[in-house]
Amino acid sequence: MIPRGSLVFGGAPIGGLYAPVRDETAAATLQAAWDAGIRAFDTAPHYGVGLSERRIGDFLAGRPRAEFVVSTKVGRRLVPATGPVDGAEQFYDTPALSRVRDYTADGALRSLEDSLRRLRLDRADIALIHDPDDHLAEALDGAYSALARLRADGTVGAIGVGVNSTSVAEWFVARCDLDCVLVAGRYTLLDDSAAASLFPLCLARGVAVLAAGVFNGGILADPADGARYDYAPAAPAVLARARRIAEVCARYEIPVAAAAVRYVLRHPAVTAAVVGARTPEEIRGDAGYLGQAVPEALWAELAGLR
Repeated sequence: MIPRGSLVFGGAPIGGLYAPVRDETAAATLQAAWDAGIRAFDTAPHYGVGLSERRIGDFLAGRPRAEFVVSTKVGRRLVPATGPVDGAEQFYDTPALSRVRDYTADGALRSLEDSLRRLRLDRADIALIHDPDDHLAEALDGAYSALARLRADGTVGAIGVGVNSTSVAEWFVARCDLDCVLVAGRYTLLDDSAAASLFPLCLARGVAVLAAGVFNGGILADPADGARYDYAPAAPAVLARARRIAEVCARYEIPVAAAAVRYVLRHPAVTAAVVGARTPEEIRGDAGYLGQAVPEALWAELAGLR
C-alpha cells in the first residue's frame, strides 16, 4: 500500500501545530509534496481539530483515487467548543471545536464518518487508533472491533495504532490482527527504543511500521537553542546529544536532517518515514534526503555516540 523506503506526508503542521498556517501555504506545501513524488498522507481529527483533514481533502479532490493513500485516526471525536480554542493542545487558528476522547465502537465509527466527510473520501486506506494509552481495554473492545469490521467490508483498507509509546504499540500488536503501527519519536538518532522489542514483534507478525517523529519534534532538523524534543523545549542534555550528532554529520558533509531520515529507513521493520512539514521548502528538503548518499562510516560513528 505504501512503498518501502518512501516518505509519508505528516499532516500535523498544516493543522496549525505550534503556529498558524495559512490555507495558501498549506496548499502549496501539499503541492510541493506531490511534486516531489509523495503519494501517502497521514492526518487525524486531532490535528487542528479537523483542519488538517480538510486541507488534505481539498488538495486531493479531483486527483485519481488510485494514485494516493490516506491515513487518518480514531479516538478523538470533535464537538462544538464551549470556550476559547486557540492554542489548545498546541494547535493555532483552528475551527471552534474541541476534542473528546472516545474509543468505543460507536465513537470510532462516528469519528471515521466525520473524517471521511472532511477528507472528501468514501473510504480510508489506513485507519489508526490514536493514542489509546489510558484506554486500552475500551479501545480493544470498541475501536479495534469496529475498525476490523470496516476492514472486512472494504470501508477501510488497513488498520493499526498511532502512538508515541512502544509499550502501547506492543500491547496491541500482541493482541490484535493489525496491518501496521505508526510510532512517533521512538526510532530516531536520539531514541531507538522501538528497535528493542516492538520492531522484532512487528517483523514476526508481519505488521508494517510507519516511523513518525523522525526529527524528535524538530531538534534533529536544527539543534539550536530552544529546539523542541517531543513537543516540549529540549532539556540541556538532550540538546547537547543532538549537537554532537550534528557535529559528526557535519564532518561527513551530511545534513543532520538527512541522516535522521535515512537512519529510520535503514531498519528492515520500517516501511516508510512520516515527515511533517508546514512549508514547501521543508517538504522539498525532506524528499531530497532520500537521494543523499550516506557512508557506512557515518553510521558506525553515530552508533558510538549511544
